[in-house]
Amino acid sequence: MKVVIADDSMLIRDGLARLLAEAGCEVVATADNTATLMRKLDSVVPDAVIVDIKMPPTYTDEGLVAAQQLRSRHPSMGVLVLSQYLEVHYAMRLISSAPEHLGYLLKERVADVALLVDGLRRVIEGECVIDPTIVTTLMRRPRDPSPLAGLTARELEVLALMAEGRSNAAIAAKLSMSPKTLEAHVRQILQKLNLHQSPDDHRRVLAVLKYLRAAH
Repeated sequence: MKVVIADDSMLIRDGLARLLAEAGCEVVATADNTATLMRKLDSVVPDAVIVDIKMPPTYTDEGLVAAQQLRSRHPSMGVLVLSQYLEVHYAMRLISSAPEHLGYLLKERVADVALLVDGLRRVIEGECVIDPTIVTTLMRRPRDPSPLAGLTARELEVLALMAEGRSNAAIAAKLSMSPKTLEAHVRQILQKLNLHQSPDDHRRVLAVLKYLRAAH
């Protein structure tokens, strides 16, 4: 996969580029600010972009704004936002309108290159990948019972793991159930959330978005 990296830290840019190259990815460009990132994307079309959430000049939410602009200009491009700190409100802001092809991970995950590459692959495929720490934080908050009131405790467990961007095989292994049982749970979740078969909608992503909005 072709990847562009945007981070103001040279150490992080170079480190990510080296890790991804060793994992078989092609880093086609890097940038140290969002303006440079946007210019480079005029001539380079990657499969995914990794962008730090806090970039020059204000170091507040430049990366988040850039991610939203990228989703508007390149709807099928995967965008993975990295953050040094646990900031649930930023994650929710990122995915609130169009969660497909988006991911939000804490920088501490970068040490596990397999997890990073898996996150990139998932956002490229159209999934929504949220850091497990954020999902756990949301689960601990009091929730409005709607629209998740009809889900069983097991189905909520499955949906939480879906929100982390895990595959069916990984969820089944985590919960010690057979793939067929897991698939049945997923079908029940989608039906209970009124996410019926549609060629235009990514139902798993929509289910995750409903879950995160209810938990926020």
